[in-house]
Amino acid sequence: MIRVLIVDDHQVVRQGLRFVLEQEPDCTVVGECADGDAALRQIDAARPDVVLLDMVMPGLDGMGVLHALRDRADRPAVVVLTSFPADDLVMDAVRAGATSYLPKSTAVDRVVEAVRAAATGGSVLDPDVAALLVRSVRDGGAGGGPLARLSARERDVLAALSRGRSNREIARALSLGEQTVKSYVSSILTKLDLQDRTQAAIFGLQQGLVPLRDALDP
Repeated sequence: MIRVLIVDDHQVVRQGLRFVLEQEPDCTVVGECADGDAALRQIDAARPDVVLLDMVMPGLDGMGVLHALRDRADRPAVVVLTSFPADDLVMDAVRAGATSYLPKSTAVDRVVEAVRAAATGGSVLDPDVAALLVRSVRDGGAGGGPLARLSARERDVLAALSRGRSNREIARALSLGEQTVKSYVSSILTKLDLQDRTQAAIFGLQQGLVPLRDALDP
């Protein structure tokens, strides 16, 4: 039996997904919640095999949940189901551990297929998402220096750091949760082998990510 946790801030979406999954003989819904913080608590309590995860939620959003789960040895598989299939969001989610990435317009049988695939280590991708991943792999082979280690969104965060922005200011500018920004900063430091945000800001300036004259501009 595949144990599924549904995470979405819209009750109607949660109820619809629950109804669909509970018609399947090999799936059981072990819980549902409306934000990322509640999701992490439910994951600890219910131990789902698969999490159906929305990306845009109040408080800790979907990307924040993915970052929080990334280093867990017992993390569940995550199927992202979202209304916002932006290119940088797709790549960041996959890099952070999402096994499948589907728009909410996906047919329900495709969602069930993604849940079953995730439970066995497989993936189901929307055709547009699959094409994006292929382009990313192809283009990533060209190198690009240290910044190539970062996703597009991580480069956005690093640029904001180099301008002296606080996490709250970055969150507001990039329409992210503040906890998600903290996760991005931590990921940037790890990928670039830096000690703190000051070193990250200097690195961004050295790499020309932000012109020096723009640093600390109001």
